[in-house]
This record gives sequence, structure tokens and C-alpha cells, in this order.
Amino acid sequence: MKQNHVSLPPECTLRSATSEDIWSIRLLVLGAKLDPTQIRWQQFWVIECNGQLVACGQLRNFSGAQELGSLVVLPAWRGRGLGTFLTQHLIHQATQPLYLECLGERLAQYYTRFGFVTISFEELPPSVKRKFGLSQLGKRLIKVPVVFMKYQE
Repeated sequence: MKQNHVSLPPECTLRSATSEDIWSIRLLVLGAKLDPTQIRWQQFWVIECNGQLVACGQLRNFSGAQELGSLVVLPAWRGRGLGTFLTQHLIHQATQPLYLECLGERLAQYYTRFGFVTISFEELPPSVKRKFGLSQLGKRLIKVPVVFMKYQE
């Protein structure tokens, strides 16, 4: 993994999510207009600052693969390295080949910094293809700028 050597601000802590975090996670995900259908708090890591949940991200498990998903940092907390810290942590936690989907080249460039490379839909494992199928349909039919990526160590 390409290291960016960031640390959390002193008032912030990284921890695995608990059942009490589910509504805060849902609000973060919905606020970012991300897919809210596969939110399982057990798969999330969160960053809490001054008692407030300000960032979250999850590793979704599939057969033979994982997806880095639902990565959100509250707008007021962006630009402080929280997204970078959380992304690096999730990459480190992954135990299987790691994939993600994102909207647009700007976001794809962000993930390239961590070692993700753009791949075609056809290169995805079958278990991940099923999850990303709707995005692929949108990409083909209405030109949604979705980018599929795989982590390369």
C-alpha cells in the first residue's frame, strides 16, 4: 500500500462500529447520496471526533472478494486527512482481493493514490459483478460515470 503518512487529529479516534452507530452511519451514507441498501454496522469502521461520528467506511464481504464502500467524511471535517486515514486502515484490514466502485474520474484519481487501478466490469469476480451490475447498466444506458477499481499491492 502506498503510505501517505497521515494521523488522526488528537480529538479523533478510529474504532469498529457498534450497533449504537447504525443511525449515524445511515445519516452519513444518505447525506453523501451513496447506496444505503447494504449497510451492516458490523462491517463498518468509524472515526469519532469530540463525541461525534464524523466519518465511516466499510468492507463488504463477498465470495472470494471484498468491497471498500460507504466511505464518507462529513463536509465540515474534510481536508484533515480523515478519509486518507480511514482508506488506509480499510485496505490494511482487507483479507481478500479488494474492489470498489466510484463516480467520476476525480474520485478514481483519489483512490489511485492508495494503489487502486481502474478495471473493466468484465474483470470483476462474479460475486462482485452481481453487486455492481446496476451501476454497469447505468453506465451503459445513461452514461453514469462509474469507475470500477481493484487494489493492487
